[in-house]
Amino acid sequence: MSNHEDMTQNDDKDFVAAPSPTENVVEKPPRARVSDAPLPEETAGEKFERKRDYLEGFLQKKPEGVPAGEPGGELHQSVIDALKDIYDPEIPVNIYDLGLIYNVEVAEDADVKVTMTLTTPHCPVAETMPNEIEMRVMGLPGVRDAEVVVTWDPPWDPSKMSDEARLELGML
Repeated sequence: MSNHEDMTQNDDKDFVAAPSPTENVVEKPPRARVSDAPLPEETAGEKFERKRDYLEGFLQKKPEGVPAGEPGGELHQSVIDALKDIYDPEIPVNIYDLGLIYNVEVAEDADVKVTMTLTTPHCPVAETMPNEIEMRVMGLPGVRDAEVVVTWDPPWDPSKMSDEARLELGML
């Protein structure tokens, strides 16, 4: 048998056409209506409280099984919270939301390294801000030592700010 004969035999298959739209008509099921639902046994205020309590509990829940120094861990988060308490003297926004903090590393021996930048190299707090951060982080319970590294790469720009900072400054 040649290839041509094989192809013609495969082309002789029977095909089944789709049924006509008028054949086997199935009725649509009735639509669900809000009025058919049973009335809740709680008031709107009770429902609101239940949902609010659930949301608060969800937002307060800490990640489970995360080492203290890892992102989401207790020590790592306490460092970030401390950084959020330090404000740029010229801009009424904390340095973390301002986007000046590039990285927070917590080593296994509880040494903390904060990599940051400043808004400009000529920032009036260029000499004092890193020391203030270092002292604040070293004062946290559980921190053995702290080091602040100032970098200019990449340079800071307003796109590094959090949405909260932009909203605070009227930039949204």
